[in-house]
Amino acid sequence: MNSTETIATASRAGPEPKVTEITPRRRFIGIEFGELWEQRDLLGFLVARDVKIKYKQTLFGLAWAILVPLLQMIVFTVLFGRVAGLPSDGLPAPIFYYAALLPWTYFATALNTSSMSLVASANMLTKIYFPRLMIPLVPCLGGLIDFAIALVILFAMMAFYGIMPPASAMLLPLLVAVAFTTALGTGLILATMNVKYRDVRYAVPFMVQLWMYGTVIVPFSAVAESLGSWKYAYALNPMVGVVEGFRWLLLRDAMRVTKMIDGQAVQVAASAPWLAIAMGVPTCLLFLAIGIFYFRRSEETFADIV
Repeated sequence: MNSTETIATASRAGPEPKVTEITPRRRFIGIEFGELWEQRDLLGFLVARDVKIKYKQTLFGLAWAILVPLLQMIVFTVLFGRVAGLPSDGLPAPIFYYAALLPWTYFATALNTSSMSLVASANMLTKIYFPRLMIPLVPCLGGLIDFAIALVILFAMMAFYGIMPPASAMLLPLLVAVAFTTALGTGLILATMNVKYRDVRYAVPFMVQLWMYGTVIVPFSAVAESLGSWKYAYALNPMVGVVEGFRWLLLRDAMRVTKMIDGQAVQVAASAPWLAIAMGVPTCLLFLAIGIFYFRRSEETFADIV
């Protein structure tokens, strides 16, 4: 075979296949951001598949993204607003609870699904190689679609009650990022634990339920006044800052709280929940750091145990 024939044969063979070399991690946390970016098409496919599977063969389809917080809002309005008479910061009870349940429903759904994701994806874990971090990441990204749909209903409710969103509503994505980070960090911890201890799946719904009662039911202004200095410990819950911040950024012009001034109860404008937000952000970042570290340390054993 002469040189011309050799070149022609090489050109027909095409480019050499890409070889991925798997080496030990050399960083403390060891997140391969470059690898995640290279596999972004796979990540997008998994998110789309997750959303399709979630609503496949359902009667209402994507309407469940609206129905879940809407039905919860009705229950909360009746039980806590009408029966228990809990304060709602001067807002109509439906708006008060729906505005809180919107980010909370996203967080709770993402956390529940993410914590079960590794066991649910056992076939993928044992057959092919890909960044394992994608598996708990997918529910957190897919839940943003439901969140965006339900947010439209909140704006419609605000229009019905004559409440216009202020310019501060532009900061809402920052609070969504905090909820996303909290869900991902906590989900990584629970998903890793669930691989080894399958009873985690029974504890997670109960934990999320308790977490909700400590976040959504009573406004932070009322809790802070009754807890005194303990309000700082309460504010370490990152979802308190998300829920209260979400309400305030959207509804601050209509929010009123009762203050005792010279022995008289006076309605004043609600103050921004900067304390809850400022204390919650470091906590959510701590959850994420612990979750990634624990996940990466245990990642090598997933395929053997799951």
